[in-house]
Amino acid sequence: MASSALATPASADAAAIPTGEWDRELSANGWRIDPDAIAVHRVEGTSRSVSLHQGDAAAVLLHVARRWHYEIGAVDSGEGGGMTAHTTRRTVGADFESNHLSGTAIALHPRAYPLAGSEGLWPHHEQIVRDILADCEGTVVWGGDLTPVKASHFHVAARPGDKTLARVAARLDTSKPTLYRAQTAGTVADPAAPARRVKARRLQRAQTD
Repeated sequence: MASSALATPASADAAAIPTGEWDRELSANGWRIDPDAIAVHRVEGTSRSVSLHQGDAAAVLLHVARRWHYEIGAVDSGEGGGMTAHTTRRTVGADFESNHLSGTAIALHPRAYPLAGSEGLWPHHEQIVRDILADCEGTVVWGGDLTPVKASHFHVAARPGDKTLARVAARLDTSKPTLYRAQTAGTVADPAAPARRVKARRLQRAQTD
């Protein structure tokens, strides 16, 4: 973690989590921290709008938020802390939290699932998350697979200009017309379908091994 001064949290539960100021020009996933690249986006099917890195990063993260909202819990009701995205606050508890600074990370119900929290998702909710990650074809990482764990966290794993990210974003971006789109607001595929479960498990092994 880039830090000019590490501090020890006062909470005994958080004593193992160092916090510091992220002082780099890039966030941990390699995206430039650039306020001019941030734009406000509406989360389809909700009353929420959030600030994210415009373009491909926003498209995949908005897809994650949209499916979480419909299949796990509302992001616009205040439940579990709702949803957080871009921030200019440089204090982080883990390197991956710096991705919020570049607008390439979101946290869904962050108060319910904080950094290094002991509360995990229900098994059927984790199955949905795995299916969402499969939708994103490896371009998004879930905080439930990171250390320290943060089950509310998702960030873009691909670098700027990545061709797979561009292709996946084009498929998932609901702001642009397309001939066919299986995943739209309120309309999702069945995460329990055998083919989708195989795809999700394959990606899980690739991202956690």
